Amino acid sequence: MNLLKEFKTFALKGNVLDLAIGVIIGAAFGKIVSSLVSDIIMPVIGLLLGGVNLSGLDATIGDATLTYGVFLQTVVDFLIVSFSIFMFIRTLNRFKRKEDTKAEEPPAPSKEELLLTEIRDLLKQQSKASE
Repeated sequence: MNLLKEFKTFALKGNVLDLAIGVIIGAAFGKIVSSLVSDIIMPVIGLLLGGVNLSGLDATIGDATLTYGVFLQTVVDFLIVSFSIFMFIRTLNRFKRKEDTKAEEPPAPSKEELLLTEIRDLLKQQSKASE
């Protein structure tokens, strides 16, 4: 039973839930960006390069066929997806920083802190007067 309680505490921590939500949103966002890359961006790049389809590029060495075009396509997909996710996270972090700076006001000093400050100042004055 103790193990079950520990697991429940772990699973319901904010960080674990945030991570799970981030993974789900990241996967969905990755699909959107992958579609953008394969259906919109790469055909335009192919037209600009004279109708070259990167995924169709290959080389034959002996009996082996190297489909380096598929690799290039995957690299381009990765770069665009990772840059898009970077920009998305960067934008979210800017909003979060703005919220954090608004929320962070220093608390007013307590009565004890004010009293200790007065005592410190009086001790400093006394030590300067005795010199």
